[in-house]
Amino acid sequence: QVQLVESGGGLVQSGGSLRLSCAASGIIFVRFRMAWYRQAPGEARELVARISSGGTTTYANSVKGRFTISRENAKNTVDLQMNSLKPEDTAVYYCNAEHQLLTEKLYWGQGTQVTVSS
Repeated sequence: QVQLVESGGGLVQSGGSLRLSCAASGIIFVRFRMAWYRQAPGEARELVARISSGGTTTYANSVKGRFTISRENAKNTVDLQMNSLKPEDTAVYYCNAEHQLLTEKLYWGQGTQVTVSS
């Protein structure tokens, strides 16, 4: 079965950095766009960053210049490097895999908590 397992969340002070990782199994990784979403309490889930199988990236305006998404197809992993963290980045971060053609093939990880203290 498909599994997306996130790691790397935690508590960090404002201005600090964290690196999230997501390990995928049960899918042909190179056929999937990978993304990170986040959901803060009382808020809708929002796209943070996305990377295509070929490495094209998209970022939410709120994280441009601070976050970097990357993937390693040989290892079936996608990472999110988060720098200059702000309290408003506090949320549960979710790894997402979407087939590049068959968009009904959409999978989510269980989420990892990121808390940024002021």
